Amino acid sequence: MRKIFPLGTVLAALLLHGASALAAAPVRHIAIHVQPYYAAAERADRAPQVAIGASLSGLLASTRREDIVKARDKVAADPKLITPMTMMVLAIRLYDVGLRDDAVFWFYVAKDRYITLSQVLDIEESKMGQVEDAVRSFATLAGPIINGYAFCDFAKQSELRAKALAWVEQNPYQAIFMDRFTAKPGNRAESLKRAIRTLRQNVDTEQAYLADPKRAADFQATRSKNEADAKFCWK
Repeated sequence: MRKIFPLGTVLAALLLHGASALAAAPVRHIAIHVQPYYAAAERADRAPQVAIGASLSGLLASTRREDIVKARDKVAADPKLITPMTMMVLAIRLYDVGLRDDAVFWFYVAKDRYITLSQVLDIEESKMGQVEDAVRSFATLAGPIINGYAFCDFAKQSELRAKALAWVEQNPYQAIFMDRFTAKPGNRAESLKRAIRTLRQNVDTEQAYLADPKRAADFQATRSKNEADAKFCWK
C-alpha cells in the first residue's frame, strides 16, 4: 500500500524540514530535479528541462521573465485540467525570475490541488502513483526555499495561503470528476467539500499558531538560527 501524501500544514512542514542545509548566501534559484517533469539548469541564466505538456513547457523553459508571466496567465485563464506538477514547475520558475509572491501562491495552489485530488480519488486504483511521488518530491525539495521566502513576512504569507486555498475551492480540478479515475467511497462533490474543509482547518491552525506572540518569536528564532533572512528575504 502506498503512503498517503500528508495533509500537514505549511508551517508544520517548514518546522520539520527547515532550511539549515542550505548555504547562507541569498537563494535566487531553485536548483532541483523531479523526473520526468523538471530538471533545473546548473546556472540560473540557463534554460531548465521542462516536460509538463507542449502548451506550457516551452514558456516555462524560457529564461525570459515575460515568458514565465505568459505561462502564469495561461494557467490562470484556463485552469480546469492543469496538473499539480505543472503548477509546481510554474511556482519554481516564478521564483527563479524574481516573482516570489506569485511563486508562493502557485506553490500552495499546487499542493492544495493535489490534496483535494487525493481525498476524492483512490490514487492507487487510479494509477496515479507517479503523480503522488512527483508532488511529494516537488514539495520536499522546493518547499523549504519557497516557504523560506514566504515567512519573511508573516502577514503576507497568511494572506497568500488563504488566497491560494480560496482559488482551489473556486477552481476545482476537473480530473476529480472523470469517470476513468476511481473515486473513493461516497459522492465526489461531497468528498471535495470535505477536503476543502480539512485544508481550511489546517490554515486556521497555522495562522492561530503564529498569532501567539511567544510561538511567533520562537519560530522567528529558528529562522534566525538557520540564517533564513539572509537566504530568502533579500530585495
